[in-house]
Amino acid sequence: MLWFSVWTVLVLATLGGAFLLGRSLWRSAVALGRELSRAADVTAQLAERVDELQAAADRRETGPTLFADRAALRARLDALREAAAGRRAEREQRHVATRLRWQAYWR
Repeated sequence: MLWFSVWTVLVLATLGGAFLLGRSLWRSAVALGRELSRAADVTAQLAERVDELQAAADRRETGPTLFADRAALRARLDALREAAAGRRAEREQRHVATRLRWQAYWR
């Protein structure tokens, strides 16, 4: 009689553990399916963005400029330098703002 109760407890504990393990695996599989669906959506968006960037790169003129008009080249270089200076100033403002926010924590 004692062995029967021991084996009954062992079998019931095994069945309970198997149920808990199966439920955990099912939940993990459902979560994996959701993440794979999300990854497919992100991949589709990425492919669209790559196509847009490739089209933009194809429209851009990158031919040789050895015999091009120097005034036009100088104007383009000046415009690029102005844009870079503007981005540099914006970046410096962001850095100053960040530094001030961090200094508030240290005081």
